Amino acid sequence: MAKPKVAVVLSGCGVYDGSEIHEAVLTMLAIVRKGGTYQCFAPNIPQNHVINHLTGQEDHGATRNVLIEAARIARGNIKDLREFRAAEYDAIMFPGGFGAAKNLCTFALDGPECHVNSDVERAIREVHDAGKPIGALCISPALITRVLGDVTVTIGDAADVAAGIESMGGTHKAATHGQVVMDRKALVASTPCYMLDATIDQIATGAENVVDAVFSMITAPAV
Repeated sequence: MAKPKVAVVLSGCGVYDGSEIHEAVLTMLAIVRKGGTYQCFAPNIPQNHVINHLTGQEDHGATRNVLIEAARIARGNIKDLREFRAAEYDAIMFPGGFGAAKNLCTFALDGPECHVNSDVERAIREVHDAGKPIGALCISPALITRVLGDVTVTIGDAADVAAGIESMGGTHKAATHGQVVMDRKALVASTPCYMLDATIDQIATGAENVVDAVFSMITAPAV
């Protein structure tokens, strides 16, 4: 069997305004260690805003590009999400970080009425329509729910975010460190990661487990 090819969609670089770096890197590591390959993607758009990660304050007037910033994590090996085609990959995965809820969509700002970037929505729908699995870490299950609606996911135990997922037509199941919620009908696997108060080793376990779940659905039919 050929190595599973996974598209990893990044949302910038840094937890407060982009991809959560631990989640992104440990997801890529898990994909490779479990016998797969990955290609990073990101939308070529401006960030919603820029956060100083030392102070946690917004850097007013600063501007950054999501694709350019995400290239830092990918060591330059990254493609514009407009180039993504579901036919070329076996699965797609979305690490968390506020960028998933500020840049890929606006859930952090607008809640259940959020807007999803058109390239992101197309990628999710293409994968779903092709019957291929989607992996979602941390806050990104809210993004998946906004696009697909009737899907079962977890973001841990944050009641306000869980309520937002339910109001978008999804079903939320509480989970803790390393646990994965699998929707075998929609072919979506999700895990809480830093939506919980977590350590880096717990993030590694979550990434490994959600990659395992995604790989298990590549060859298994939807139910």
